[in-house]
Amino acid sequence: MKQISELRQDVVTGDWVVVATGRARRPNEFVRRRTPERVQPRAGCPFERLLPPAIIIYDRAGERFRLTKKERRHLERQWWLQVVPNKFPAFLPGLCPVPEARGPYRWQQGVGFHEVVVTRDHRRAIAAMEPREVEIVLRAYRQRYLALKDEDCVQYISIFHNHGREAGATISHPHSQIIAIPVIPPDIGRSLRGSTEYFRRHRRCVHCVMLEFERRDGRRIVYENRDFMVFCPFVSRQAFEIRIFPKRHEPEFERLDDGKIVTAADALRTALAKIERGLRSPAYNFFIHTAPTADGPRLPLYHWHIEVIPKTAVWAGFEIGTGIEISTISPEAAAKFLRKLRI
Repeated sequence: MKQISELRQDVVTGDWVVVATGRARRPNEFVRRRTPERVQPRAGCPFERLLPPAIIIYDRAGERFRLTKKERRHLERQWWLQVVPNKFPAFLPGLCPVPEARGPYRWQQGVGFHEVVVTRDHRRAIAAMEPREVEIVLRAYRQRYLALKDEDCVQYISIFHNHGREAGATISHPHSQIIAIPVIPPDIGRSLRGSTEYFRRHRRCVHCVMLEFERRDGRRIVYENRDFMVFCPFVSRQAFEIRIFPKRHEPEFERLDDGKIVTAADALRTALAKIERGLRSPAYNFFIHTAPTADGPRLPLYHWHIEVIPKTAVWAGFEIGTGIEISTISPEAAAKFLRKLRI
């Protein structure tokens, strides 16, 4: 007798997903037979050298510098990470935009900031980095977040990483992006409203409640350390989706202290390395969800986290027409597979 699929509802956003147990696949079936993605040659790569517009630079020891004539010679040899303005920005600095009407529609100028975080190694992605190197990446994220959050008009800062062409990476050299915008994105807005509504009804942080349940249940946990839990969410939008949460309630990523940067880097590196090994180098996106900036509404009820979405499926007619994703492996099975992998 065929097993009936499950509809699971996200307690925060109210979104539904289908866990299609009736057409379930084994974890190793998600290891796609793909032609290895061609790494673009170093020659001509725009990220192979220290770029003149670099906003901030970290050397291999984790020391932070600004690019000056006095320090250039040292940094040309020793730089490990640089943050530069995006050459083709989606948002540009300017005066705070004023919403306007155009017939029945509203619009405003795309004022904001768009930066690129570049690590030096041409091939080595975060999954293959040393722990100390991943810590430097997170420190750069935090430093630029703190600098951008006080800019006029900025209400939300999106920090994200596209790995592989299927995930939107047009340059194979590993890099992340930071975009500061004057509006609250819809996905964040739904999550914030859901978190607020749950607190209004239950007087508790919904994410803390989920973490407590995941710890007791245990079936969806992939990895954990002193400060962070890595798990496949009960309502996974994609097969092998992973979320990384601080165990203690923390609304704002930018308040991450140096001690927890170490454990956050360990959790992120471990999650990506398990995806890399278990699914044989898939494309993926990861991004940080955090509370809005000071110019936006302060929402201490939120709980910041990192979401990792491997490219394991393509949306077809049902997904596009309804907005409901179908996953052909349960998060419990995906977590069990990843948990057993040694890295």
